[in-house]
Amino acid sequence: MAERKLLVLFGSQTGTAQDTAERIGREAKRRHFQCRVEALDSYDVASLINELLVVFVCATTGQGDPPDNMKMFWRFLFRKNLPPGSLCQLDYAVLGLGDSSYPKFNFVAKKLHKRVLQLGGNPLLPVALGDDQHDLGPDAVVDPWLLALWDKILALYPLAPGLEIISPDVRLPPKYTLHYLAEDSPHPDGGLLQPTAPRAVPSELHPFPARMVSNQRVTAESHFQDVRLIEFDVTGSGITFSAGDVVMIQPQNCPEDVQQFCQLLRLDPDRRFVLKPTEPGTSLPALLPQPCTIRHLVTHYLDISCVPRRSFFELLSYFSTNELEREKLQEFSSAQGQEELYSYCNRPRRTTLEALWDFPHTTCAIPPEYLLDLIPRIRPRAFSIASSMLAHPDRIQILMAVVRYKTRLSKPRRGLCSTWLASLNPEQGDVRVPLWVKKGGLKFPAAPDTPVIMIGPGTGVAPFRAAIQERVAQGRRGNCLFFGCRQKSKDFYCQAEWEELVTKGFLTLFTAFSRDQEEKVYVQHRIQENRRLVWELLSSRSAHIYLAGNAKQMPAAVAEALQSVLQLEGGLSPSEAEEHLAALERSQRFQSETWS
Repeated sequence: MAERKLLVLFGSQTGTAQDTAERIGREAKRRHFQCRVEALDSYDVASLINELLVVFVCATTGQGDPPDNMKMFWRFLFRKNLPPGSLCQLDYAVLGLGDSSYPKFNFVAKKLHKRVLQLGGNPLLPVALGDDQHDLGPDAVVDPWLLALWDKILALYPLAPGLEIISPDVRLPPKYTLHYLAEDSPHPDGGLLQPTAPRAVPSELHPFPARMVSNQRVTAESHFQDVRLIEFDVTGSGITFSAGDVVMIQPQNCPEDVQQFCQLLRLDPDRRFVLKPTEPGTSLPALLPQPCTIRHLVTHYLDISCVPRRSFFELLSYFSTNELEREKLQEFSSAQGQEELYSYCNRPRRTTLEALWDFPHTTCAIPPEYLLDLIPRIRPRAFSIASSMLAHPDRIQILMAVVRYKTRLSKPRRGLCSTWLASLNPEQGDVRVPLWVKKGGLKFPAAPDTPVIMIGPGTGVAPFRAAIQERVAQGRRGNCLFFGCRQKSKDFYCQAEWEELVTKGFLTLFTAFSRDQEEKVYVQHRIQENRRLVWELLSSRSAHIYLAGNAKQMPAAVAEALQSVLQLEGGLSPSEAEEHLAALERSQRFQSETWS
């Protein structure tokens, strides 16, 4: 009988694809498969030709790009020299997770499905296209697709005689066992951030403990939004970057939340433990020291402020000793209970810590070794770098809006990373922040005389500040910036800097202050008003256009304004204008980086 082995490979940016991959892994274990769940870039891709059964789960990021933890796999898979039949013994299925409000919806999953097919793979099912925009989230597609998938897989690999699918009532073992150390065992000296060996370029596994130099509010005190310009010192890190690159910051939970969590679960924050994998071959969490204290685990690793996923309630239900709580948890983890879960969790943005408060009998019964199965790790946050090394050597600056908003819950919602960074005061001592740099999506022209048109409302101006500083340091003119905010007196970031560059002839600046007059004025209005200049830069001087900022309505409104410039000044028909803009995008003369 064929060996019943299943490999689940995921590419995940925010953790949803990883969560779904782990769910498939649990379902495989219940069906008695030997199952490995791995990030695509941790897997040795050359071994794919020996695999018989693989499920790929992948997200799409940015403008149709693969997530960071599958970029090497992606490059390998699209090599021209791979023989067409190399995956002919592979049965596979692809599950995509995307957001249909972005133009390249589930692009990575569709392309991966097609490529594995080209290489001879045999698809068990059509590619699944999970959609964040659906009222019930991606599960609306994932649930029925997985039922169909298990039918197909069990037809190929039936259960051995006498074996049955392990009932959903049975709790699976944890990924790791947790062993407390005796109180008096020796303490090795190990802080969180040991300076990495100088040879290692900082990365997610080896972040650089950068010193925060300044943390300055750049909006008026009376303005509703708190925006910071924060500077870090990266001297000696080996970090280099250019305009358009991104700094990744690893945030941590605040001491009050950590204390509350430990009280709820009756954990001693100072207890030390080591982890051991339950199954051979499972690697230990890379970012946790061994041994580790409970306080370190909760502060730096467990994302207790994230909105919990369905899998959280499913696992929690197994620990419940209280019938009422268990019934509610089971409802939240069932397919029928997803609307209820959405209005309990997602709509009000309830955190994991708050959900644990609501299930007190269950919470105090959680075995500590299940914490790493129950709560995902804290993900790093990405910020556009807002400075150039040519203007500020050994420094990185970011422009950061502090995330704070109201839902129906009494307590305001706060962004984990921005709240933590905003709370740090470099004037009160040595403040260190773990960070590293990665290539961004925006690439600025190499040719010195190519002009650039930059459209950056709000904090979207950050990468353009880096580009303008870089280009001015190189003596390049032809910098045109469209900046928009609410009020000139309240949130006009870097006003003095822009005005000085305008005076010196390095910058052409157009501003839209939406609330400074009766009718609202946005960057798209300024583009239309200055359409002759925009057309002249595009048609006669081969300018590049860049757009950054919030992904809601702004990108579509700007695209429409650019199309109207092409029609009114360039004499193109509406369809020609649309095609021309698409062609500029394909040739990378129109690039955008938007975030939600």
